[in-house]
Amino acid sequence: MPLGNSPGTVVLIVDDVPDNVAVLHDALDEAGYTVLVALDGESALRRAQQALPDVVLLDAVMPGMDGFEVARQLKANPATAAIPILFMTGLTETEHLEAALEAGGVDYVTKPVKPREVMARMGVHINTAKKAREGALERHQARNALDAFGYATVTVRERDGRLMWQTVLARELLERYCGPATGFAPPEVLQWLQRNIPASQAPEGDLSSNMPPPEPPRLTLDRGPRRLTFRLHQHTGDGDIEPNGEGGDWLIVMQETNDASVIEALVQAFGLTAREAEVLYWVVQGKINRDIADIVGASPATVKKHLERILPKLGVETRTAAAAMAINRVRLLKP
Repeated sequence: MPLGNSPGTVVLIVDDVPDNVAVLHDALDEAGYTVLVALDGESALRRAQQALPDVVLLDAVMPGMDGFEVARQLKANPATAAIPILFMTGLTETEHLEAALEAGGVDYVTKPVKPREVMARMGVHINTAKKAREGALERHQARNALDAFGYATVTVRERDGRLMWQTVLARELLERYCGPATGFAPPEVLQWLQRNIPASQAPEGDLSSNMPPPEPPRLTLDRGPRRLTFRLHQHTGDGDIEPNGEGGDWLIVMQETNDASVIEALVQAFGLTAREAEVLYWVVQGKINRDIADIVGASPATVKKHLERILPKLGVETRTAAAAMAINRVRLLKP
């Protein structure tokens, strides 16, 4: 049995000459492959979309839509883009072979084709494609598994901020904190990513140290007592880094934290209202009145009035003293 073959391996042969198809069809069928046939480009695209074969054997020169255009359309369709394409061609000029590879082919055989040679080459590319699919599936499962532990992940293309991949939880969190989905990372997230990618990469030429590069600063978006933290994890390998160091896809891990329980503890400890406790919470975090007003959706004057009521309840005269007392009394509170 040929390398890479297994029960259920599907091969799509595309050739406008039935006699060429017959020879190859019979050899592949005898070897245990499931063989599909298309005699023109339009039929090839339909069959590939419907059957999702493991490999396509594609004639380069056909009337109407030629093999090069068929390959380009297969690669442009996400459903068929990963299917390896082997060109069958009688054109041996370098420019034609280059055209086949540029159109998306992974290999080529010259006509008249030799079935044993075709099967040998096919098996290698089927195995390679299978390993790539398994690796992508493992990454998908690993990323989704993080949702169960309160972590969400996205893959962002550095060049333009396009969201190449995201978990369900990630989509919900981005919409909650940054507005309706657009297919791109929010501007503040992309700016943070592009600013901090150099810090996530080891300095070039520094071979004397085995120490990993320091973790880049994290990005935090505050929404009242809730906050969403972004951590730059790693280059995923799903996209290529450009020669100038730009580009590539980067995995970002997000986690939402909620300090509602801390605010409730402040209410209970000092007899504050919920809004007073929330203002005190942000005082502890070092926020000034203007920032607190933006966070809680009030005016700076209103925040000042809340502070004027908070200080007597705590028996202190300054916001610094109020923050210190809150930290000492409420163990959950961290400055």
